[in-house]
Amino acid sequence: MEKVSIRDVASRAGVSVSTVSRALSRPEMVSESTRRKIQAIAEELDFSVSRTAGNLKSGKSRRIALLVGSNKIEWFTANIMEGLNSVILDQGYDLVFYPISSVEDRRAFFEELPVRNNVDAVIISSFTATAKEITRLHSAHVPLVGINSPSTLNFSATVHTSDRTGMKLAIRHLSLLGHRKILYIYQTFHSSIKFSSYGRIQAFKDACAKKPGITGIVKSFENPHEAFDALTTGILSEDDPPTAVCVHQDSQALPFLFRAQSIGLSIPDDLSIMGYDDSSFAQDVGLTTIRQDPYAMGREAASKALQLIESREPEIQHEEFPVELVVRRSTGEIRKHQLF
Repeated sequence: MEKVSIRDVASRAGVSVSTVSRALSRPEMVSESTRRKIQAIAEELDFSVSRTAGNLKSGKSRRIALLVGSNKIEWFTANIMEGLNSVILDQGYDLVFYPISSVEDRRAFFEELPVRNNVDAVIISSFTATAKEITRLHSAHVPLVGINSPSTLNFSATVHTSDRTGMKLAIRHLSLLGHRKILYIYQTFHSSIKFSSYGRIQAFKDACAKKPGITGIVKSFENPHEAFDALTTGILSEDDPPTAVCVHQDSQALPFLFRAQSIGLSIPDDLSIMGYDDSSFAQDVGLTTIRQDPYAMGREAASKALQLIESREPEIQHEEFPVELVVRRSTGEIRKHQLF
């Protein structure tokens, strides 16, 4: 007889997989009528009994914590979560989301977790923890998996992409189009946590420095919607303005692109613009960008976490995922003239 999965229970009950997971692992979070319905179907399919027995024997919480550095779930994090859930839900695990907006938030999480003992693994996306904080996890026998973490030091396993490779691809593309003065813009970071994408800024500087004849300029702005207006009275109005702009991520590139077009600039004839991520809307607006795949990274991070929970070492402890240049209509050959 084919093994019953949590998806089979969800399908029969007419609810989501996450609802089934909560009904069986955290019943207080589900209404009584829904909980009873799910439990009856799970027992009928011989799913709940075997899993519950396993939980009692193992002492596992069947929960995995995801720490992200924002209260907002943007494209990258949403895809990470989707990738994680696509693996762990079938194994009866629940994903618990923890927004970490400051060093104090992060410190509190790691100080309290060993006492609560309520997750079986911790996954950190796009930042890292101190050696002392990580030691607390190890002492509680909780594996730590990083996604795009700035360092692999003391992590049980990691998955990541290379911002250096990504920016090298971006600068090579723009230089082949004839661009020699390239601007990099990003929204100012206000968190006390140092995110991995800080490294992308340095990667841009290094990529420009290694290309003869290329000048790289970096500017930060509070609001990407206001960035273009500020630049039109500043660097873009100079006698020798940048002819191409790299934007920190696609979500910041879109307001910049739309504002440029709204005042009559032709993209890319007047100015080349490229982003980073290849998010879901990049193709629709024709944005040249660097593609990374957070869904695939989420799936692999989940697989590594599950292996570590079962005291098995992942085949590849620290795994790099490829990035790719995606050329669309927002970049083109340089045209030598004044913008303003």
